[in-house]
Amino acid sequence: MRINQSAQDLHALQPDPLEPRTEEVERYVAALQELAESDPDLARRQAWSQIRLAGMRAGRRRNEALDSLNRLFRLATVPDPLPDGRYDGLVVTTTTFAATDPLFRVLLSLWMPWLGKRFDTETTSGDNMMLPSARVPAKLVWPSYRFQDIGEGRYAAFRFRSYTGAGTLDRDRRVLKIDYDSNENPSFLIRDILDELVQVVPDVCLGKVLLRYGKRSRPSRRLVAYFALQPAVPDVSANPSPARS
Repeated sequence: MRINQSAQDLHALQPDPLEPRTEEVERYVAALQELAESDPDLARRQAWSQIRLAGMRAGRRRNEALDSLNRLFRLATVPDPLPDGRYDGLVVTTTTFAATDPLFRVLLSLWMPWLGKRFDTETTSGDNMMLPSARVPAKLVWPSYRFQDIGEGRYAAFRFRSYTGAGTLDRDRRVLKIDYDSNENPSFLIRDILDELVQVVPDVCLGKVLLRYGKRSRPSRRLVAYFALQPAVPDVSANPSPARS
């Protein structure tokens, strides 16, 4: 009875999917975080939906959508437990400039080669899962870089190390940092990326993609995209985590 009542209360708080106010989205997701203790599956589905909806609104309501995503990020905490194994990914929206984001949305709607990430908590490392079609443009941009075939029509690329710390743009928040700055990655673009990941509700993570620019001695970082992760459906034939080195 208590769960049914919680569901009814939750429905009353649910924001308009097309034209919500940012505080309504924030209030709803905060309620989902409380609900996660009694009904984690409903909280997970609804939190993922709110992230997707914000990304869909970014084309028409850019300011509201980005503000809502930032509020959800700041509501969240360091993932607990830390991600381990395979996670399916979603590029929620780019956050470059008002003039360029529409172009990125069109391109990503036509071709999205990124599938998600693999984490290994033992080695605090991981990599990204890509479609085979990503190898062609990657060969043009990074001629000497090679993707790793991991089966099931997936390739692994762009290894990272992970660690917790204060957010770069959100200094008052703890995040899981996903750091690509290592010699095994291409020096152009990839090594300048730092992802920061938080857990909105159990099994739903929201991330910021931060791009380094400026002088190496005094670099700055700019938010260029939001992404989301959720555990992949278990598959015994898949490689659940990146190969350890």
